[in-house]
Amino acid sequence: MQILHAPFASTPAFYSAVASQPKGRPVKSSVELITATSFSSQRQQLRHAWFSYGDSVCRSVSARAASSQAVSEVASQTAETDVLKALSQIIDPDFGTDIVSCGFVKDLNVDKALGEVSFRLELTTPACPVKDMFEQKANEVVAALPWVEKVNVTMSAQPARPVYAGQLPAGLQTVSNVVAVSSCKGGVGKSTVAVNLAYTLAGMGARVGIFDADVYGPSLPTMVSPENRLLEMNPEKRTIIPTEYMGVKLVSFGFAGQGRAIMRGPMVSGVINQLLTTTEWGELDYLVIDMPPGTGDIQLTLCQVVPLTAAVIVTTPQKLAFIDVAKGVRMFSKLKVPCVAVVENMCHFDADGKRYYPFGRGSGSQVVKEFGIPHLFELPIRPTLSASGDSGVPEVVSDPQGEVATAFQELGVCVVQQCAKIRQQVSTAVTYDKSMKAIRVKVPESDEEFYLHPATVRRNDRSADSVDEWTGEQKLKYADIADDIEPEDIRAMGNYAVSITWPDGFSQIAPYDQLQMMERLVDVPQLLHQ
Repeated sequence: MQILHAPFASTPAFYSAVASQPKGRPVKSSVELITATSFSSQRQQLRHAWFSYGDSVCRSVSARAASSQAVSEVASQTAETDVLKALSQIIDPDFGTDIVSCGFVKDLNVDKALGEVSFRLELTTPACPVKDMFEQKANEVVAALPWVEKVNVTMSAQPARPVYAGQLPAGLQTVSNVVAVSSCKGGVGKSTVAVNLAYTLAGMGARVGIFDADVYGPSLPTMVSPENRLLEMNPEKRTIIPTEYMGVKLVSFGFAGQGRAIMRGPMVSGVINQLLTTTEWGELDYLVIDMPPGTGDIQLTLCQVVPLTAAVIVTTPQKLAFIDVAKGVRMFSKLKVPCVAVVENMCHFDADGKRYYPFGRGSGSQVVKEFGIPHLFELPIRPTLSASGDSGVPEVVSDPQGEVATAFQELGVCVVQQCAKIRQQVSTAVTYDKSMKAIRVKVPESDEEFYLHPATVRRNDRSADSVDEWTGEQKLKYADIADDIEPEDIRAMGNYAVSITWPDGFSQIAPYDQLQMMERLVDVPQLLHQ
């Protein structure tokens, strides 16, 4: 503040000037002149000094504020890095990858000054069997950071949506997973498994629907007891509104007021198509389809109309059941629908401290061994299981702590985990690496990974636009495709192919089998390290 007093140091000069004037001469004007000049000069010096000081102070304050803000931002970024590093210790057992790399961590908010951290874990399904473990571990690893005082973890699930591309019917566009329960033989308990599996998934927190695809002998109206036993129509949208029982949406021809159908195959296929695709399913995590027996038109229609995520095979211990089940597994294999589990129903019962197998053993394990299906579940013979199917209350609802419910809980966990794996494999099966200008291919259920040149993929299109359907002549010429062409979008098409959109607007359907036969780029992995 000394600079503010500096101008007044010139005051003695004023007295000196007055004293030096000759006697007898007026001094007033001189005093006034000197005073005016002196104070004017002093004011200018004072004003200049003040603004110079103010500018300096402002610049200093601004610099300190900017520096403080920069330090705060760096500290915040460092804190977020610490939190993400801590969370990356948590490994998803299904994907084998940490939850940060999986993209589960959302809405991360860090206040290091207060020691508060909040974030959301968005899982692939609300029925995730390890969600409680994720929440507990996330709290533990973040709270272990030395500066953290408070942790707030919120659990959520991804919105229901199919992983597949294509023009799906409106009612199926918000259904994440479609699971078929099939046996290809009647009387083995397929409907019992389908209904109890659906209510098990619902009990795990998922949004679930059941579609009874057996028009000739619908079982759903007997196995559940909804208050409204008739399907309703939305006259404006011309869609079907499903009925509900204990939070699970239900559609069956038995709820259409027609009972059992007496009609020819093509008509049945049309009815099933209409019931499945025009229903307002809403957002569902799992739609369980109770498949009718056999491997004919109806089964093929279902597999082609809706992209099935996975299939569960139901059998009994008898050899005759295995023969029919084998046909169904081969049908799903040709349609590229993975079978994730085998349920062997009516396996055994316990009496007098012993376990008896009245129908023999080995049918289920034979299916697992011959077709490589990863999981086998055995259901006991229980009078209550049969009675619950007739009473309209599923066994897993009436006795949630019983042996049957425990077996279905294990089956439900298996279905959730396998569907998550399949979705992850399908969504990343074919991708484009812009840095390498190559298409990466890793077919589901295969450990092989290879790279293709985009121009090679485009030139090998086998659609009617590129190949004459009658003569087999190649209409698409080699020179028609530029060597530097790049795909604009790659999306999954079921479990068997991808849809590739090119700059000219052409949409190419490329099956995995076809991609595996194309000429590959060699030594591509080495390029990543150069």
